[in-house]
Amino acid sequence: MLSKWFKARPEPEVPLYEAIVAAARQPVYYLEHGVADTLDGRFDMLTLHMFLVLERLRSAGPEYDDLRQQLTDRFFADMDRALREMGVGDISVGKKVRKMSESFFGRVTAYQTAVMHGAEHLAAVLARNVYADSETHHATGLAEIVMAQRESLARQSASAIQNGEIVF
Repeated sequence: MLSKWFKARPEPEVPLYEAIVAAARQPVYYLEHGVADTLDGRFDMLTLHMFLVLERLRSAGPEYDDLRQQLTDRFFADMDRALREMGVGDISVGKKVRKMSESFFGRVTAYQTAVMHGAEHLAAVLARNVYADSETHHATGLAEIVMAQRESLARQSASAIQNGEIVF
């Protein structure tokens, strides 16, 4: 009887977040496009895919605002969990997540501005962020992929995306 009052809240963002993580882990980014297969490189790819989905949901209207917030919350909860699994101490986790959030929101803002000006501008932003510690000649190719993914997402149903039925 009590279970109906104490049910866990539904987590509609989970299938979508899992699809984003799977897309960000695609080996092609690391093997062919020069993204460093490191914690920072994986964070950058996850941030880039989160940006694409958040932007698509924003363009779908305010009825997706809650999902966008839940997705962002899930992302940071996952970052917190990952840091703890790597052995980062409780005292340091908050500071590291705060730094990650600053990086995340800074990149999302930069990507939003860059995609409005085209692949060349996006390539410059990717060169500064994703390829900051390596050769940046891959940035143009990655920018073209991101722009194509953005166009593909624009053609996909927001309700299907919401359910994790997404094709990057």
